[in-house]
Amino acid sequence: MDHVSDFLFNGLPAHVGVLLAVMSFFCSFITVALGIGGGTLLLAVMANLVPPLALIPIHGVIQFGSNLFRAVILIRHVYWKPFLAFAIGAVIGVAMGGSVVVNLPPALVQMGVGLFVIWSILSKPPKWLARWPALTGWLSSFLSMFFGATGLFVANFVKSLHLPRQKHVATHAVMMTLQHVLKTIVFGTLGFAFGPWAGFIAMMIAAGFAGTLVGRLLLEKISDHNFKRALNVVLILISLRLIWAGVSGLI
Repeated sequence: MDHVSDFLFNGLPAHVGVLLAVMSFFCSFITVALGIGGGTLLLAVMANLVPPLALIPIHGVIQFGSNLFRAVILIRHVYWKPFLAFAIGAVIGVAMGGSVVVNLPPALVQMGVGLFVIWSILSKPPKWLARWPALTGWLSSFLSMFFGATGLFVANFVKSLHLPRQKHVATHAVMMTLQHVLKTIVFGTLGFAFGPWAGFIAMMIAAGFAGTLVGRLLLEKISDHNFKRALNVVLILISLRLIWAGVSGLI
């Protein structure tokens, strides 16, 4: 039993590991049902329970698995036109982030993301955003190396494309899958040991996959109007949390 516990939780208390697995299910559920929010919420919970040095790399691998399953399930809905430019930007952003030794101030990144998202919701997403997938890929991928959950940047780009709900979720999932796999490769190259966390990662991804399947059922029943309203509510709530966390970090 101890060996199983060590494999699944890698030193975390069993109840903490189980709680995080439940959160992985719930976060994947709300991401596929509402289009955004799960990755940031999961990061916030993990930040209080997982060792700081392991937080960003482990969260990245879990999000890769979660987004990969989501992308596969909804693959026929993906809007591929901006993907190549986004991918080029993402490769450059991750490479630059991995080469920077000095970390960006997390508090300022949190506040910047939160304020940008709220601005784009209360006004309209700028028309130029839909014309610059490479810029979105570069900036979100660069910041992801330091901050972890930058899906909000990508969500606002996808939102500016005015896609139906299935296309929105599918396109966002494909872009985030690429970003997280690139990030995982860079962290592995920099020497992070993923091996001891393999069981925990597998458990979290499996729970996230279950959440994706359940969330898909809701996604197919929700109207485009209700989907967009729910998406805006989730984005504002997460953005307010990010701003508060940033301000608290500066005080």
